Amino acid sequence: MEKIRCGWCEKDDLYRKYHDEEWGRPVYDDETIFEFMILESFQAGLSWYTILSKRENFRKAFDDFNYREIAAYTEEKMEELMNDPGIIRNRLKIKATVTNAQKFLEVQKEFGSFSEYIWGFVEGKPIDHCPKTLSDVPAITEISDALSKDLKKRGFKFMGSTVVYAHMQATGMVNDHIESCFIRQG
Repeated sequence: MEKIRCGWCEKDDLYRKYHDEEWGRPVYDDETIFEFMILESFQAGLSWYTILSKRENFRKAFDDFNYREIAAYTEEKMEELMNDPGIIRNRLKIKATVTNAQKFLEVQKEFGSFSEYIWGFVEGKPIDHCPKTLSDVPAITEISDALSKDLKKRGFKFMGSTVVYAHMQATGMVNDHIESCFIRQG
């Protein structure tokens, strides 16, 4: 019997694998949370598929998403990234990644971990919206608005409410798998 999935992921095997193995699964480690933060911020204005298909290029270009290294990037390193055809070459998003890595470290220092900070917005456990169809899945919520506002206040860039909500979905802070999706049955 064929698996029923959320309709957005049926484009190809890359999308299906991402849906089946990662999307909506709770993530509590800072390294993976930061990886998704980079990827989601680069997605702003683009399709998630574009970013997902370049994920390994981003991993190589951004030192395996090591936020400590990224926080120390120089202008020369950022220029090198601007010349990397494997990633999205957007100067503002590259600079934002460096800024976000620096701010990520500040939040870690304040809260003990970034995970502790971000999961605090959902009281430490995923919110399950139980959507019946894709049209029932919101693009933003009051929580993504509040988290976005707080991140911006802390100096984070490219973290608007829509990007933040996508991040919350990707890292399992919310479960937006549709009712008929096999993930819900598992």
